[in-house]
Amino acid sequence: RRVAMPTATATPKAMIHQRYGAKAVYRVDEVREAVDGVCPGLALPQSTRCVYRCQLDIPGVLSVSTPGTFARKKDAEQAAAQIAIEKLGIQPTSNIPNTPEEAWKELIRRISRFFTEENFPTSYHPLVGHLSVTLRRTGDLLGKLPISAIVACDVKVHILCKIIDPKAEFDPLLVLSMIYNAAKQSLGVSVSSRNLWIQSQRPYSPEAVDLALQRWSGISDPIRVEAVLIPCVMEDEPKMVSLNISENEHYMGDIASKLSATDSSHVLVSRTVDKASPEMRFYFPAPDVQFVSDLSKQLVDDRGDRNMNCVINKRASYISGQTIYGDAVLANVGYTRRDTELQTDHVNLCTYYRILLRKLPDGIYKISKDSILVAELPCVYTRTSWKGPSPRDLLCSFCRLQRLSEPHFAANGVSASCNVLVGSEEMGSPKATAGNQCANDGRIAKENPDMFKCSVKIYSKKRELLLEYSTDYSWSKETDAIQNSALKVLIWFNRYFKQLNTPVEKFYLPKSTDGFTIYPNIFLQEFAMCLSVYGKTSGGDSRTCNAVGYFSMDTSYQQLESSAFLTDIDGQDSGVFPSHGSLACISYSVHLFMKDSRTRYLLEVNNEFEFEIGAGAVRNQLESCATQLSVNQSACFVDQLSDRDLSLAAAGELLLI
Repeated sequence: RRVAMPTATATPKAMIHQRYGAKAVYRVDEVREAVDGVCPGLALPQSTRCVYRCQLDIPGVLSVSTPGTFARKKDAEQAAAQIAIEKLGIQPTSNIPNTPEEAWKELIRRISRFFTEENFPTSYHPLVGHLSVTLRRTGDLLGKLPISAIVACDVKVHILCKIIDPKAEFDPLLVLSMIYNAAKQSLGVSVSSRNLWIQSQRPYSPEAVDLALQRWSGISDPIRVEAVLIPCVMEDEPKMVSLNISENEHYMGDIASKLSATDSSHVLVSRTVDKASPEMRFYFPAPDVQFVSDLSKQLVDDRGDRNMNCVINKRASYISGQTIYGDAVLANVGYTRRDTELQTDHVNLCTYYRILLRKLPDGIYKISKDSILVAELPCVYTRTSWKGPSPRDLLCSFCRLQRLSEPHFAANGVSASCNVLVGSEEMGSPKATAGNQCANDGRIAKENPDMFKCSVKIYSKKRELLLEYSTDYSWSKETDAIQNSALKVLIWFNRYFKQLNTPVEKFYLPKSTDGFTIYPNIFLQEFAMCLSVYGKTSGGDSRTCNAVGYFSMDTSYQQLESSAFLTDIDGQDSGVFPSHGSLACISYSVHLFMKDSRTRYLLEVNNEFEFEIGAGAVRNQLESCATQLSVNQSACFVDQLSDRDLSLAAAGELLLI
C-alpha cells in the first residue's frame, strides 16, 4: 500500500536564498550572557555562556536583526530569515491549497491582503512598485492598479488559478477573469464595473503613502526602452518600437498606446519568457473588453476556445506557451523584489529571433558555441571532441522549451555481439563496417563483457507517447549509449524542422528502418503551433506537413565536396591539411553584403572555433573551405543568404541601424 509522504517545507533561510541568492548577507555576532545558578541557596560564582544574534542584510531591499539571542548560529540565522520572510510577505509553498474550493478561498483572501494597509504599502512586494506610481497621480486614477499588474507580480496567484482550473496555465484571459471575480468578493477591495482597475476601498494613511513612495523611488528623468511588436497577422513582420516612460506615469500606459488599447487596465500580461531576463513578457490587449469586465471563468473558457481563434497571435503564443490575443509587445520592464526601482532593459529583433532559435533542436547548441551562422549539430558524438552541452542535456532542454514531458531514457545491458558492437569513437569512422567490428569482437568482448543499448521515448505534456527510438547498436559505456541515442533523436527533430512542405502521407509511416516509431496524431497535435510559426503554413493545405517524418539517418562519413570557391588566399602553403576525424581550430568572420552596394555589415565573428572534420559540425561550405587550406592560411568565399532568421538572430546591433 502506498503511503503519502508529507511534503518537506523549505527553511526560512532556503526561501531567502532561493529568491535573493548571494545578495542576502548574514552577520552573526557572538555574545556572552549570564547563566542563572541551578542550585538555589548555594553561593556559587555566576557563570556565562556563549549565545548568538544575527543581522540579515539584503542591499536595496531590507535589513533585519533578531530581537533575542540563540544558543546556535544556525538558529539565529533561521530566525533572521523568518523575520525577513514575514516583512517581505513571502509565502511558503507548503501553504498551497489542495482543492479548487480551498484555492478559491485563498485567492480571495490573498487579494484582500494585497490592499490592507498593514500588509501592502509597507511590504516589499513588487506590486507596491506599481502602486507607488499610481499614488503619485492625481484625478480619477489615483491609487488604481491594472488587474493585470497582479498577474505580473505574484507567482502564487498563478498557482492558485491553476488549482482552480488547470486551463489557467495556458489562458491569461481566464486568469484575469478569476482575479476579477475573486476581487469582487474580497474585503476592502473595489473593482470597476466597466474597466479592469482594482484599488483599496479606503484611502491609505499619509504615513503609509510616504513610506511606499520613499521605498519605491519614482522616475526623475524619462526612460526610453526598446521593445518588439509582434503582429497577430502572420504575413506582417515583427518590428521595433520605443516605449517612453515618464514621471508619474505607469509604464503599461505607453504599452497600451502602442497596442491601441483603451488604457493600461485593458493590457494583459504573459508569464516571463526568458529565465535570464525575469521581467521579459508579452503585453497584449484584452479582447472584447466590454464583455471581459463581467466574465465568468466558464464564459472565458467557452469564448476562448471557440470565437477567438481568429485573433490568436500564433508567434507570441508559441514562445510564451500561453494564448496571446491580437498584436503583442515583447518588453523587458517591471518591478522585482530584488530592487526598489523600475527595472528596464532593451529588447530588439535579435532578442526575438534568438528566442525562436533556442526552441529549435540545434538552437541551444549554436548559441552555446557562440556560432549561430556556422555551427551545426554534429552527427557524431565522441567524448573527446564534443564541446558544449551534451546531447542528453540538449534533448531535455528542447523538450522543456517545446513544453513536452521530460524524455525517457532506458539504458539496458546486453551481451556483446559482432553485429551490434559499435563503440562511441567508431561511429564517425568511414571504416567502421560490420566486417571489422567482428574482427575486433574477441578483444573488446574480453575487456567489456557488458554492452549497453538505450531507447528514448518522447511524450507530450499529457504523457501521451509521440515518438520513440530504439537501436540495434550497442556501446561499451552506458553514458555513450544514452548520449548517442539522444543525439539521434535530436538529429531527427532537426531534420524535421528543416525539411518543409513534404506530403503528410510520408509522415504516417508506422516505423522507419532507422529505429523511429512516430505517433502522427499526437505528434502533429503537439507541434501544430510550431509548424505554423516556422513554416508560415497556417493558411495552407492541412494535408501538408512542415517537415518529413521519414528520412535516412545514416551518419556515416561522406566525401566532402569542394563546394566553396575560395578567393584572396593568404599565407604560405605549409603542406599540413586537416583530414577526416582531425580536430580543427579556426577563426572566422561573416559579413553581409547588400546587393548593388559596397557596404558590408559584420554579422558574426569567432576567434577560436573548434570542430571535428567530417562530423557535420559546421556548414558544409566552410568545412570544404577548411579542408582546402593548410595551417596558417586564410581565404574568403561568398555564399547566398540561406536562412534569414538565423542572420537576424546573429546580427545584434546591426538591427538597430
